[in-house]
Amino acid sequence: MRSKTLYFNKTLFLKDLSRFWPLWGGASFIGALFPLAMLSKLLRYGGYAGVSAGAPLEMTKLYYDVLQAAVPAVCLLYGLLCAMAVWNYLYNARSAGLMHTLPIRREGLFVTSFLAGAAMLLIPFAVTGTLCVLTSAAFGLFEPVGLLVTILGVLGESFFYFSSATLAAFITGNAFAMPALYLLLHFLEAILDLLLSNFARGFIFGFSTDYTGFLEFLSPTVYLYRNVSMDAEYREIVNSVGEFVRFELVSVRIENLWIIAVYALAGVALLAFAFALYRRRQSERAGDVVAVGWMQPFFRYGVAALAALLGGQLIYSMFWYDEYFKVAPLAVVMFLTGAIGYYGASMLLAKTLRVFRGSWKGLALVAAGIAVVCGALKMDVFGAAGRVPEISQIQRAELYVDNNSYTFYPGEEDELLEQVRAVHAAIAADRDYILNSKQSDLSVLAEDALTHASVSLTYITTGGQEVQRVYYMPLTRDRLGRSGTYDYLLDQLVNSQEMRLKRIHANGDGYEPAGGSIYLNSRDEGYDLSDREAAAILEALTRDAVAGRWGQVNWLDTREETQGTAYAMSLSLSFRQSLEQNMFRNDWIDIKVRPEMTAVTACLMELGLVTSADLVTYAEMYPEEYGGESSRVRTPSAEAVWPETVSDSVILMGTTG
Repeated sequence: MRSKTLYFNKTLFLKDLSRFWPLWGGASFIGALFPLAMLSKLLRYGGYAGVSAGAPLEMTKLYYDVLQAAVPAVCLLYGLLCAMAVWNYLYNARSAGLMHTLPIRREGLFVTSFLAGAAMLLIPFAVTGTLCVLTSAAFGLFEPVGLLVTILGVLGESFFYFSSATLAAFITGNAFAMPALYLLLHFLEAILDLLLSNFARGFIFGFSTDYTGFLEFLSPTVYLYRNVSMDAEYREIVNSVGEFVRFELVSVRIENLWIIAVYALAGVALLAFAFALYRRRQSERAGDVVAVGWMQPFFRYGVAALAALLGGQLIYSMFWYDEYFKVAPLAVVMFLTGAIGYYGASMLLAKTLRVFRGSWKGLALVAAGIAVVCGALKMDVFGAAGRVPEISQIQRAELYVDNNSYTFYPGEEDELLEQVRAVHAAIAADRDYILNSKQSDLSVLAEDALTHASVSLTYITTGGQEVQRVYYMPLTRDRLGRSGTYDYLLDQLVNSQEMRLKRIHANGDGYEPAGGSIYLNSRDEGYDLSDREAAAILEALTRDAVAGRWGQVNWLDTREETQGTAYAMSLSLSFRQSLEQNMFRNDWIDIKVRPEMTAVTACLMELGLVTSADLVTYAEMYPEEYGGESSRVRTPSAEAVWPETVSDSVILMGTTG
């Protein structure tokens, strides 16, 4: 009889399943609780978690909710347990030797154990899914498309996570190191992004990004949660007299499902890599923290780098508190923590504490790496501090200054966007002046000749990356009148008529008035505004803005007397911009109404919202808070306008029809 090579051993497969039945059995029991709870509540109350009998789309929405919110975390953790179960023999020399003496080739061991682990991972999903399908069919909730999409998503994520856990199992030979290595591989990019972003903030002028997400796809769980989402659209149901009854779900879809497919393909590559490592793995490597020889230097210096970044910044923050790092003390503490990481990793690899002899070369390499990184960032060799994206590179730009937020789009507002870039470039060029302002002679200037302003700039590039800078800098009377300074350029930009109109969406950007509210301190009463009233007030506010009676920012006038000259009322306008696919964007603005705003005041009186008795200023109503009697008769100039507050936060949601 001709001999045949078998790549699957049924006996070993069943042995793994029977040996670890408490694992998959317990997971199946926990998973079954959810469809059973749904069945119970459907029987008793006719609904469960937003799912009503006879509404299959609601069941699909529940499937998608689970797929995007629960499946990644479940596969991440439960897949780790399944991998630790089927590959546990690799971590004991006796068990590894025994398995490798069986009349089964390593290909057979690999395929059989992988399938056994994958089966243990999928059995709970199968049990839970079957019960969900039976329940949905019984109550008219069965919807095949949503079910098929969910099944494919679960299969793709399960395969990827178990493949990555298998790779981690073959990199190490230690049962305790395996889960740590697995989780590190999944979150290393996100951890490094956070550490490096915080590190860069201590060197790069204005850098304020906490997390860039530049290579976020290398942290699969983070990427899945941030990019795979569920989108639902509802319509409003009203009765015969137009009264609201309820919202009805009309469509639901999972967005960016292709990402799961890409990760599943990546799982194939990870599995092939794991098999290549297994074919060359030595049984004697059982117990080693890193079982692959050529990976050991990466582990040693990688641990040293992480220790230097994390430990160095942590210890530095305990002894120094500066806006920007002092290079010498930072480099010292980074070297100390990096050395601890270096020797700790060496001890784990050598399984002994005697690792100091001859280690000076590696330690010197750690020191050199720290010196190069700190020196490069200190000298800004890449020019990051002064880099201002070109208009061709910008998809969207956001400016936040003086409690107002502005959004600019290339091709629509290129002139304003160029002014924003000019302000940014001028601030970056005056880095030394701004950083040294506390030690300079600015402090001797009169109070009315010096103030400070905070400017936040955010660019969304055409590549989808976010570039953010935040600056806190002095403004002086002298520089506000000197052409070319950032003080002058910022003042010219913010106080331009285009920006005043942009602030209230009177520049034809597609926003329409959508109501608002007014509160009168004199009456202690508030009212909601209709769309018609909001439109009339906006038209009056536009006239005041064009005439210079509203929106002029006097940077140097921060006196309480001036602040108290606004009328004792709160006026807020809301806006709505229609987008594609039944979506819209909301915005709102809070306005301080002042005596010089004659058009707005007349409009409010004409609409019957205020009377002459309501036109009392804060200083007149609360004289004890605004300098006593003298504050009652102070009238501000047209330039001394209290800046309104605008939020340009974007809220996207489905329209109601």
